[in-house]
Amino acid sequence: MNIFISGIGGVGMGAVALLARDDGHSVIGSDVAHSLTTKEVEDSHIKVFYEQTAELLQQIHTEQKIDWYLYTSALPDNHPELLAAKNLGIRTSKRDEFVNYFVKKHNLKLLAVAGTHGKTTTSAMLAWSFLELNEPISYLLGSQVAWGASGRHQPGSEYFVYECDEFDRNFLQFKPYLSIITSLEYDHPDTYPTRDSYKSAFRQFIDQSDSVIIWNSDNDWLSGSGINTLVLSDDPLQFNLYGIHNRRNATLAEKGLERINIGDRTERKWALDSFPGVYRRFEKLADNLYSDYGHTPTEIMATLQLASEVADNIMLIYQPHQNIRQHEMRNEYTDKVFTNASEVYWLATYLTRENPELSILSAEDLTSLLTRTIVRYAELNDKLWEKIRDARENGSLVLCMGAGSIDRWVRGRVNDDGDSGISYGVGATSDTQ
Repeated sequence: MNIFISGIGGVGMGAVALLARDDGHSVIGSDVAHSLTTKEVEDSHIKVFYEQTAELLQQIHTEQKIDWYLYTSALPDNHPELLAAKNLGIRTSKRDEFVNYFVKKHNLKLLAVAGTHGKTTTSAMLAWSFLELNEPISYLLGSQVAWGASGRHQPGSEYFVYECDEFDRNFLQFKPYLSIITSLEYDHPDTYPTRDSYKSAFRQFIDQSDSVIIWNSDNDWLSGSGINTLVLSDDPLQFNLYGIHNRRNATLAEKGLERINIGDRTERKWALDSFPGVYRRFEKLADNLYSDYGHTPTEIMATLQLASEVADNIMLIYQPHQNIRQHEMRNEYTDKVFTNASEVYWLATYLTRENPELSILSAEDLTSLLTRTIVRYAELNDKLWEKIRDARENGSLVLCMGAGSIDRWVRGRVNDDGDSGISYGVGATSDTQ
């Protein structure tokens, strides 16, 4: 089957491309810009076109009939490429339809990882543990990893690990064999206009799952669990990993592996203690310089706590993500969130999928409740890079956080400097620092 993937540079769509290729399909795709994901898929000999037009899709379809057009949730309904695919009579869908097709085709048991925070790390921990314990596994992750492809199919797999995202109600398209709920907190107001609608979606997801593992506090937040649910006390097991949230993620992964009888307790702990991390989750880019995808107060506080186990002095460069979200969380930016940061450089909000009727909140608006935190307003420019250089040279750990353009900017600066300290994926385990 010839599959065309639109938005192939998104981490989820790139992983689908790699999974489909492993499954024997011919895969090509399109995006508007180069990224870590387009590099990964191109390194795997998948052709990427850096334009998204009706004319190009028509040309490709004429030369080699496209059987299935998969598109990212970020693509608007009136996008010319998507409209062209429909007009040409090509089968079109988002990735969930292909994932369900793949799972059914290979008669796999779906291990779904869902939740507001921790999905990527927990699903990667599961996949890593299978590989370390020499158990065949197929998986689809929400990030690149240094130890393998972000999407993979291994013949002989009994299970399929999937990061089941609640955005766009994607996770409600699945009926998992086992669902692991990592943590819960209201998010994605563009998909769920109220907290009750967010909770309702997770309750539906749990009802659709054969079996569920969830923390006690999250179970209480949802006002009860399903029939076949393992409710864990909120204290994590002991692991040789930096960060309380990483130890919690590892606990969930260990309990999930135990539930399906993969390895014994000693083997599972050994595998999880050796977990090397994923890209953009406290990822070490160079000496004293880290990148992290976190973009909510909860994620900021958790990652700063992790960083405090590594260094005494931490400079945070923070780029808020999506103005509509900032309207929901503006009152959550308190001094408590930034306790472990010596100083914070606050960038303008990265705008995407916005409600045009909402006023754009400024950096000053978002930091109005901070009274003890040292806050400086900044832009992604030479002046900020000089501040970062000085801090690193003086022994401070610099943490760049956000889901927008900050990661691409800081990687470009590191590459321009020719810094040889880049070490992708390092940062999760306490014996890799």
